[in-house]
Amino acid sequence: MGVIPARLKSTRLPGKVLRSIAGKPMIYWVYRNARRSPLLTELVVATDSVEVLDACREHAIPAEMTGEHASGGDRLHEVMQRSSAQIYVNIQGDEPTLRPEHIDLLIGPLLADPAVQVTTLKTAIDRETARDPNVVKVVTAGDGRALYFSRAAIPYDRDGCPDISYYKHIGLYAYRRDALAHFYRWPQSSLELSEKLEQLRFLQNGVPIHVVETAYDTVGVDTESDLQRVIALFESPEPDAFAP
Repeated sequence: MGVIPARLKSTRLPGKVLRSIAGKPMIYWVYRNARRSPLLTELVVATDSVEVLDACREHAIPAEMTGEHASGGDRLHEVMQRSSAQIYVNIQGDEPTLRPEHIDLLIGPLLADPAVQVTTLKTAIDRETARDPNVVKVVTAGDGRALYFSRAAIPYDRDGCPDISYYKHIGLYAYRRDALAHFYRWPQSSLELSEKLEQLRFLQNGVPIHVVETAYDTVGVDTESDLQRVIALFESPEPDAFAP
């Protein structure tokens, strides 16, 4: 089951999930592109906003109301209480350029290995991008297990090594039902509160996160400039796979 948590009261760009891209609200494109994954049997928008609920109904998007929550993972947990799926995919409501391939990469390791509890994605970036605190970075072990996520440029390049690789974390997740239940029961962790990254709650409680690399980056919309970048991509004469 895919769940798209969508709140209207974004701090940096209020109302962003309803901002127009190519004549449709952002949430429409997130749903439309996620829906193209053959591995999702259900997909729903979860929101605490009547405006978002109405917009979803206008565009024939399944949606349900939830209470107010501190994180998308907490909102997804509420949806889980009313469903019976065994794997849940947390699809950010501000990722209009996601591809169905992203969803498939998330779910694949959970289907292949019962020991995998949580998955997410990474994509290679350059040094300049790594220095941007708005871009979350991840470092992983050789087996794909996440070692840490940070807004800082990790790993730190102390000696100016030319061979350091940097990876952006793409904020999409898939969880087994039990892992999501544990996430909800734990209090927000100190690292989570410091970095403002909810996935650190798993790491600080000893739950490994399996990270899959993708060649396809996304443009997560956090600011007005991000939104304008997405609009330009959708209006390009040679639109990418996510465009209309």
